[in-house]
Amino acid sequence: MGTGAWLALADRRDKYHGVATAVYLQLLQQHPRLVTTNLVIAESYALIRYRLGHEPGMRFLRSLRQSQRLVRLYADEAAELDAEQLLEKYADQDFSLVDAVSFVVMRQHELTQVFAFDHHFRVMGFTLVVAS
Repeated sequence: MGTGAWLALADRRDKYHGVATAVYLQLLQQHPRLVTTNLVIAESYALIRYRLGHEPGMRFLRSLRQSQRLVRLYADEAAELDAEQLLEKYADQDFSLVDAVSFVVMRQHELTQVFAFDHHFRVMGFTLVVAS
């Protein structure tokens, strides 16, 4: 799961909130485990904290910590170095470091689909999950 998905789920005023809620409910029904990275969680917390305040940010962190269905993948130094190389290679794109690390980690774990609203994943060949 990408940052945009977490943010849309947390913020009822987000333009993707309705779609995010529908997709998330589908994913929970169809998949026993959902995957994200520690960097996506950190970025999501920062944006939720900035947009909605301290308590919603903490509620987000607590809910993920308590989830039995969420798998956190941790980026190591090698993944960061690979991500920096992607940023160099794709200088024409405005990928964030979190995006690039996500691409690397997803490839390492052979993940091809992502619940995100960020077109960068599509640019890198991943499939965006949408409501059906």
